[in-house]
Amino acid sequence: MASDIATATDNTATATDHAAEPRFVEIADEAVEYRDALRRPTGVSPLTKRILGVNVIALIVLGIALFQLGGYQQSLVETEIAALKTRAQLFAAALGEGAVTEASGGNEELAPELVNQMTRRLVEPTKRRARVFDTEGRMLVDTRALSSYGGVQVSELPPPDEGGVIERTFNQVNEFLAEILPTPYPNESSLPVESPGNYPEVRLAINGDIADAVRRRADGGLILSVAVPIQHYRKVLGALLLTADNGEVEQAVRGVRFTILEAFAIAFVITVLLSLYLAQTIARPLRRLADAAERIRRGHGRHEPIPAFTKRHDEIGDLARALRDMTGALWQRMDATERFAADVAHEIKNPLSSVRSAIETAVRMTDPQKRQQLLLMVLDDIERLTRLINDISDASRLDAELSRDSMEKVSIGRVLEAVVEVHQATSLDKKMPRLELVRSSPRNTAAAELAVWGHEDRLVQVFRNIITNALSFSPPDSTIRIVALRQSGYVVVSIEDDGPGIPEGKLDAIFGRFYSERPEGEKFGTHSGLGLSISKQIVESHHGTIRAENRTDRSGKVLGARFIIRLPAA
Repeated sequence: MASDIATATDNTATATDHAAEPRFVEIADEAVEYRDALRRPTGVSPLTKRILGVNVIALIVLGIALFQLGGYQQSLVETEIAALKTRAQLFAAALGEGAVTEASGGNEELAPELVNQMTRRLVEPTKRRARVFDTEGRMLVDTRALSSYGGVQVSELPPPDEGGVIERTFNQVNEFLAEILPTPYPNESSLPVESPGNYPEVRLAINGDIADAVRRRADGGLILSVAVPIQHYRKVLGALLLTADNGEVEQAVRGVRFTILEAFAIAFVITVLLSLYLAQTIARPLRRLADAAERIRRGHGRHEPIPAFTKRHDEIGDLARALRDMTGALWQRMDATERFAADVAHEIKNPLSSVRSAIETAVRMTDPQKRQQLLLMVLDDIERLTRLINDISDASRLDAELSRDSMEKVSIGRVLEAVVEVHQATSLDKKMPRLELVRSSPRNTAAAELAVWGHEDRLVQVFRNIITNALSFSPPDSTIRIVALRQSGYVVVSIEDDGPGIPEGKLDAIFGRFYSERPEGEKFGTHSGLGLSISKQIVESHHGTIRAENRTDRSGKVLGARFIIRLPAA
């Protein structure tokens, strides 16, 4: 005996350890989650970073695409080349008419002194560089040289570095972009100016054609050049090479780029501010809602409120309302569970106390007949406990089944027909009340008109509970009338009996848990008092209503009870 007790104790301890182990694991998991929540950064939220990143990156890509200005620069270069070509043709025509002399043998050639003087006078107002070559490729004039004999070259100095820090920074950025951005123009090489062979456009001009070229300097600037033949009576006497640095083009492109940069800076600041505002209107409310939900999950009371964003007419407001409603429904469900548990404990306590008292009395009882009576009382209480536990189990499973199972189209007319047919087939007592089904439409169309979306088994349970309740209160040889009709988008079913009716002030209380109001003479404990409560729960889960009322005559005398069920029609 002692060994059995020890073994039982060991088994109980082992079972307790196994039962406690998941709880320890759960507590450990919650501790890890709480630690991770504490380690979570409280600075800029990831959502804010993503909003900033998406908006700023898109703006930067657009700014870089606009900053290249390849097409705009090309159009400016073409315009400058056309103007330079027109000037070169005018200068070449003037040199062909005024700087030509006769050489020995009657041949015509360019006079170097006249070419030098005329070229310098013609080119000086234009601020361009001109070089004249004879047909042998010898350079006769270079307007950048101080004299016709070459020597010292004149070069234009860059403009003084004026402007503020922003402009100097922009110029540096512009030069950097000019170096790294792709360009269709070849780089300028260190070519000897006196050799026309290094200039393809000069060779073409000596052959009688007009040619142009664009080259890129080492600093990123462009050099535009146009070569035209110098002719006298269609005889080519030389070539004029007119070149220009793209100062105007560079200035125009730089101005446009600076304007784009200003617009980009303003757009960047506005984009960042709007992104921060957008992130604050999204990320901060979401974080507050998440923190509130976390506090509610970890808290032990109801003092944690959900932030009120219900005035926002957007998804955040919808989420706040949904969380508030969900929290309220959760607390209501917990309250209902607590009340249900308390009611269950109270209802089970009475028969258990009765069983305990009867057994304790039977142990001391020596009279076999009285002991037999006590045992019969124990059996009645056990049957009562069995019915009570079955109904409690059914009520506790109801929510899970209704939320898990999918609804289907149910014909209320056919369900009521089946209930009536089953009652008539199983009714052995001829004096038992009869069931009469009344419809508001012909039989062949009633099934289609009296259809609802729901769980057929649970709806059958509702009608059976109410009909069973009516049968227990109805006198013998009476009729229970079941009326089914469609009314304003609802299927309405009323069940009327000829019983004593419902006590005054109890029309709502009869739907409470464990409420029992039974007819006289019925054995105590036959019903658990959960039937109408379960019926109401099922009907409300189908978005319907159920209510009770008394049938009265003109004088106010109660003729019986009436239960009315309204379900949305399919």
